[in-house]
Amino acid sequence: MHTTTALSAKTQYYLDLEQAHGAHNYHPLPVVLQRGEGVYLWDVDGQRYYDFLSGYSAVNQGHCHPRIVGALTRQAQQLTLTSRAFHSNLLGEYEQYITRYFGYDKVLPMNTGVEGGETAIKLARRWGYVKKGIPENKARIVFAKGNFWGRTLAAISSSTDPSSYHQFGPYMPGFDLVEYNDLADLERALQHPDVAAFMVEPIQGEAGVVVPHDGYLQGVRQLCTHYNVLFIADEIQTGLCRTGRLLACDHEHVRPDMLVLGKALSGGLLPVSAVLADDFIMMNIHPGEHGSTYGGNPLACAVAMEALQVLQDEHMAANADAMGQLLRQQLADLQSPYIGTIRGRGLLNAIVIKHPNPEAAWDLCLALKDRGLLAKPTHGDKIRFAPPLSITADQITECVGIIASALATLDELA
Repeated sequence: MHTTTALSAKTQYYLDLEQAHGAHNYHPLPVVLQRGEGVYLWDVDGQRYYDFLSGYSAVNQGHCHPRIVGALTRQAQQLTLTSRAFHSNLLGEYEQYITRYFGYDKVLPMNTGVEGGETAIKLARRWGYVKKGIPENKARIVFAKGNFWGRTLAAISSSTDPSSYHQFGPYMPGFDLVEYNDLADLERALQHPDVAAFMVEPIQGEAGVVVPHDGYLQGVRQLCTHYNVLFIADEIQTGLCRTGRLLACDHEHVRPDMLVLGKALSGGLLPVSAVLADDFIMMNIHPGEHGSTYGGNPLACAVAMEALQVLQDEHMAANADAMGQLLRQQLADLQSPYIGTIRGRGLLNAIVIKHPNPEAAWDLCLALKDRGLLAKPTHGDKIRFAPPLSITADQITECVGIIASALATLDELA
């Protein structure tokens, strides 16, 4: 079924450029974007869209937020990079700001989200050897099945998705897998004396916004404490007000031993990530043992502080909570036969498409694009609905109308 309008010559030109000269490691929707503002994006033909992906939660604050862009512009005209061979006037200021903001002793700044995950694992291994007494090179890290934290060799070594790991081995040793949202399975794994940490997403984003049962995170916290294992919360996609709280862990009032942040930490302007932990973890590494040329650069520090302040000043957690409830209720009110499940928290949501055609979710996203809303399937039959956290009630209602219209096109596939 052809559900998308014909592509303009301008759009086709840019698609052909990528096809000819870029690696074919993504399968994007056929839209070429050139401008963004708030909840909106515009393509090269001037067509406006609602953004319902938000750069996988990297633009929680909205596209090109003027305050964050202003912070970037001002700092870019003064100093962008020193490397960590020297001090900068902003690094300590940023470290003080973010550790107070989240309530940890120390921060280790990095760039990309996957670097944050790798950093947390290194810190956990070192803690395991120095503090827990795990024999050298025996430390184990436990992950939940269905996890996604990037595509480095370490990240794919913990993956259960063949598209991530197939024919990329050999894999990182010392990684164990347990069922997500299964405390009994987790407890069995944590009983191994060489386990240093359990790294988990409070809500599994790439897996299709899988929300664990109430009490799961509290159970994780209790088990990790009991077995002297570090609890690493991967809040790269779920954190920074996306789920209606500052952190998704806040829904259950649990404090992880290590907090990994990225994506919206820069408001989508440049790669910025961070690992936060207390001294008993962080102070086991010493000069030269971990770092990054760009990690903690002055430009990133200025941008991250403003991005965090915007979340607070504009009450984005509260808005995400209210707008998420409205979105899920209005989606449920559609009573569409093609929506099998609606799930999520705050403005991290997904629908599971129920249709005999395995391409129905992709076709639905094409129909949404034609009507002015951009979303993307994951794992075939799931579509994430995660707009910027500045979205209003009227905009939610308009978007649900667009979704209803697009769902009607699936009748032709039935």
